[in-house]
Amino acid sequence: MDNLQLTQELKKILTSSAVKVDEPLNKYTYTKTGGAADIYVEAGSIDDTAAVIRFGKKNNLPVTYLGNGSNIIIRDGGIRGIVVSLLNLNRISVDGVTLIAESGAAIIEASQTALKHELSGLEFACGIPGSVGGAVYMNAGAYGGEVKDCLKHVTAINEMGEFVTLTLDELELGYRTSRVQTEHLVVVSAEFELSNEKTHEEIKAVMDELTEKRESKQPLEYPSCGSVFQRPPGNFAGKLIQDAGLQGHRIGGVEVSKKHAGFMVNVDGGSASDYEELIKHVQDTIQDEFGVVLHREVRIIGDKLEK
Repeated sequence: MDNLQLTQELKKILTSSAVKVDEPLNKYTYTKTGGAADIYVEAGSIDDTAAVIRFGKKNNLPVTYLGNGSNIIIRDGGIRGIVVSLLNLNRISVDGVTLIAESGAAIIEASQTALKHELSGLEFACGIPGSVGGAVYMNAGAYGGEVKDCLKHVTAINEMGEFVTLTLDELELGYRTSRVQTEHLVVVSAEFELSNEKTHEEIKAVMDELTEKRESKQPLEYPSCGSVFQRPPGNFAGKLIQDAGLQGHRIGGVEVSKKHAGFMVNVDGGSASDYEELIKHVQDTIQDEFGVVLHREVRIIGDKLEK
C-alpha cells in the first residue's frame, strides 16, 4: 500500500485522531527545521496511540513520537513511516500530593499546576520548554533538579502496542538517559510525588528566581534546540565553547549563540543540515583544543535530504 492507502486504513481504526499525509514537520519543532512525515497522526487519546503502534507493527512501518519538539532536530529529508504527535494528550490533575500528567502536557504547565496547589518539587521545571513525556524520556533537569527527584511511576506503551507500568527504579533514570530510550517505549502519563510543606509564596519565589536566571542567560528570542551538549565530567560545555572562541560562529543560518555558548540558534532560515554541520564543527574543535569529547544532548532524527 502507498502512504495514501495506509492513511485511509489507519483512519478506520482511530476514534479521535487526525491523520495527514506528507505533513511538513518544521512547524512542530523549536528549530523551525525538518522535512515532511510520510504519515502524521495527532493522537486524540491514549488508546489511539496504542492502536497506531499496533498498526505500524502490523504493516512494518516505523513509528516516531513527537512532544513539544524542543530538544530535537528533524533532518531536512523528513521521517519515514508514521509520526505521532502526543500534544493533545495534555490533561493534568492533582490528587493530594500526587500530580498526574499526560505525556503531551508541557512540563512548565505541570510546574504551574503544582504551584496552584501549593505543591513543591517541580520548581526546577518551570522554564523547561518540553513535554512531560520528553522530560521523562531524557530525565530532564535544570538548576539542580531532575525529573527523577520527584517522579513516582509512568504508564507507557511498548513496541508491541501493550501498556506497561514502570516505577521510578524500573525506569533506570540517569543523566539524560532512561529505560524509555533504550527500550523504545512511549510514555503516555506520569505521576509525580510532590510535597505540601512549603507555601505558595515560597514555591513561587523559587520559580521566579529560576525564570529570571533563564531569561537573562538563554537566547529565547531565536528558534533553537535548547541545550545542545551534555555536561562533560568536571567541566561545562558552554565554557569550553566560549574559551574556544566559537560564540557567533555560523554555518548557513545557524550560529553558536552570542548570549549562551551552549545554545545554537536559527538566526537566518537555517536548515537541519546547518545544525548538524555546526554541531560537528564545535565537537571537533573542542576535542582538538581541549581533548574533551562533547556528547549531544539534542536528539537528531530523520533522513538527510538527498542531493
